[in-house]
Order: sequence, then structure tokens, then C-alpha cells
Amino acid sequence: MKGSDNSARPLLIVEDDPGLQKQLKWSFEDYDVQIAGARDEAIAALRRFSPPVITLDLGLPPDPANVSEGLLVLEEILGLAPNTKVIVVTGNDDRENALKAINLGAYDFYQKPVDPDVLKIIIDRAYQMYSLEKENRELIKKQASSPLDGVITASPEMLKICRLIEKVAPTNATTLLLGESGTGKEVLARAIHELSQRDSGRFVAINCAAIPENLLESELFGYEKGAFTGAAKQTPGKVEAANGGTLFLDEIGDLPMSLQAKLLRFLQERVIERIGGRKEIPLDVRVICATHRNLDNMITAGTFREDLYYRVSEITVDIPPLKERTGDAVLLARTFLKKYAKENGSKIKGYSKDALTAIEKHTWPGNVREMENRVKRAVIMADSAYVAADEMQLQFSDQEEVPFNLRMVRDKAEEQAMIRALMHVDGNVSKAAALLGISRPTLYDLMNKYNIKQ
Repeated sequence: MKGSDNSARPLLIVEDDPGLQKQLKWSFEDYDVQIAGARDEAIAALRRFSPPVITLDLGLPPDPANVSEGLLVLEEILGLAPNTKVIVVTGNDDRENALKAINLGAYDFYQKPVDPDVLKIIIDRAYQMYSLEKENRELIKKQASSPLDGVITASPEMLKICRLIEKVAPTNATTLLLGESGTGKEVLARAIHELSQRDSGRFVAINCAAIPENLLESELFGYEKGAFTGAAKQTPGKVEAANGGTLFLDEIGDLPMSLQAKLLRFLQERVIERIGGRKEIPLDVRVICATHRNLDNMITAGTFREDLYYRVSEITVDIPPLKERTGDAVLLARTFLKKYAKENGSKIKGYSKDALTAIEKHTWPGNVREMENRVKRAVIMADSAYVAADEMQLQFSDQEEVPFNLRMVRDKAEEQAMIRALMHVDGNVSKAAALLGISRPTLYDLMNKYNIKQ
């Protein structure tokens, strides 16, 4: 493997002696060697090539007889790339400056005269250390956070969705996210991307409802120079920008019929043509779509293509609204409160009892987005250490608080189940008892207990 091979490991040699430069480059031909003879060249090479390992001669111009320039270069390298392994090369018997360099953060030192075989052992060891540290940092980062950490939930309903996302993500299946506005469709789309093998590629999002119809086609598919008035240069579209990554089409239910056909062709053939172009451009893009609309009704009404629906819904994920996520309203409220209290330097400690009751009972038509906006406002408007219901702009006085006492919860559930059963059978006690799976005498006893009239 020669030094010109870009697949080789990068190695930067900072050395001002031309003869030693040639010797080292020849000796380390299995590395991708870059040479720098002065401070500015070394920093430029560091920025351009990001070498994991650098050998640094401390005696550099303009004063090669001293080490001051070399130590300055060392400090600058470690300031720009602190994980880089720098091996300082010093003059014979210059142990004092070698130790000074180690104290500044150098990985190791080597004293001249240079023996390439010995220096290569040190370089190889530095590479191994760099690789181990990098692997450890990535592992810690992976353990510390997950793309699904952005989904704040403890409810069985949303945890089920999270498990589904984890299964879907590694595949290339075109995925359709269905849910009301504000339920977190884009958060889940980003999680799918980041959990996939395409996470190093781009995540490109476009809202089909936010761009005028006459501009949407050029935004999606791009255009050639001169394709229309004002097309001064060739411009790739969002689909092309997502090549190798993920394209997120939000509010696909608002995609005009004319563009539905063009999107269908792309999903079928994985090629596009820019506006005004004749060349087919093959692309490798994973597509995730989302909408709050009922696509079945739109297909019936003739405003959404059935064949496109089957293409975009290889996997369908139904995201429940906030009101159907058991316990999530209070969890989200507390999480957002901590976030915005910290951002605003507020000393708010939590919610009053009336506020928690109101949060539990509110139907949250705007879902998570509404919750976040209300909490953000409440943090600004709160007059005390505990946010009240009126500061959340929520009503609670006529609402019945959900009890925590298990006996009370059970009694309430029994009462409601009996009322429902009796309503279903038009007051027939025998049939209601059969529905409930109990005897008639037991039902009569329970009706008396809860003062339910026949």
C-alpha cells in the first residue's frame, strides 16, 4: 500500500529538514503521509486532513535552534484537535523539553537521531490508542442518547410505537406516519433515519402543505438552467439532496395530483428528471411520509391516488394523540417545565394541584405542540414557585379529579360498566348481568350500592 493511497491511515509529519522529510515519507509508505515544514503548513494540513497521529519536530523555523515554535504548534494542534496523538521529536539528550511537551498534552516523544523502525512502533501504538479512545467515545455517546430519546413518553401506547420504529428503522421500507398535528411525526421520522444504516447521509424534510403548488415541483425535483424564467443555473431538488439518506415528505396528503404521479414514478423506478431536463438521474433515497389527513377518504373522493398510497404505506405507523397516551400529559408537562425554567433562569419548582388536575383532564387538541407552547408561556407568566391552572390557560373547576385510591378507581369503573351494560340492553337486568358476567342477585346488590335505578 503506497502513501498516495487515500484508503491508508493519514499521518502528518511536521519536519523542516528536506532530507529527513524524504526519508520519513519513504519509510512510512503504508501511511497516507502529508508533510509540513512550518507552523502555518502544519495547521493547514491539520484542518484539511484531520490526521489522528502527528509527528512534530520541536525545532521549527523561524528559530529551528530552539523549541519555542514547536511548542506553540503543539498547543495549537491540541486546541483544534484535542484527541490527536502528537509524537514530539526532540534533539538528542533534550529530555527537559520532551517532558515539557508531554505536560502540554503530547502523546509521546522520540529523540533524534531517527530510527524509522522504532518510530513506526510508536506511531502504530498511537494509532491503536486513538482507535480505542474513539470507539469508547462513540460507545458512551450511543449509551448516553438514542434518537428515540426525543420521544418523551411512559405510556404503553407510545412505547409500542417506539418498539415499532426500532424494527422499521434498519429496513429500507417506505414508511407512512399517521397522526394529528403536533403528535411528533417529524421526531419519529428523524429517529427512523438516525437508527438506520443511512444515518451518515442527509435527512431532508419538506412540508408539502407549506410550499405553493407552482413552486413545489421545482423544490422536489430541481430544474435545469433556462427551464423557466428566472432559472439562471442548474439546481438540484430536495429528492436529489437526500441521495444516500432519507427524504421526509410531511403532509403528503396536500401533495397536488399532478405531483403525485411524478412521486409515484420515482418510488417505482428510483429515478427523477429535473424540470427542463431529459436525463434520468438514478437515486438511492429512503422515503418517509406523514400526514394528519384521512387518506382512505381522500382516495374515495378522488384527491389522492390509490396506487401512490400503497407505495408510501409499505409500513404504516398510527401515532396516538396525546389524550390517548396514558400518563404522558403530566410527564410532558413536567419535562417542558424543567426545560423552559432552565432556559429562562426561572426558580419555578413545579405545578399546583389544580394545574396537575387540569393537565390530566384537558383533551389537548393541539397535542404535544400545544402542551409545549402552554408550558413555555406559563413559565414566563407564573407569579409563584408553582404554576397554576389559570397560568396554563386551562379550566379545572368543573372537572372531576381522577382518583389515585385503587378502591375508588375500581368502584368508579364498576359503576360505569354497569351503566353501560344496562344502556346496551335497554334496562334488562338479566341481559345486563350476562354481559357483565355476573349473576342477577349480584347485579342487584351492586345497583343498590351505587344507587342505580332500573
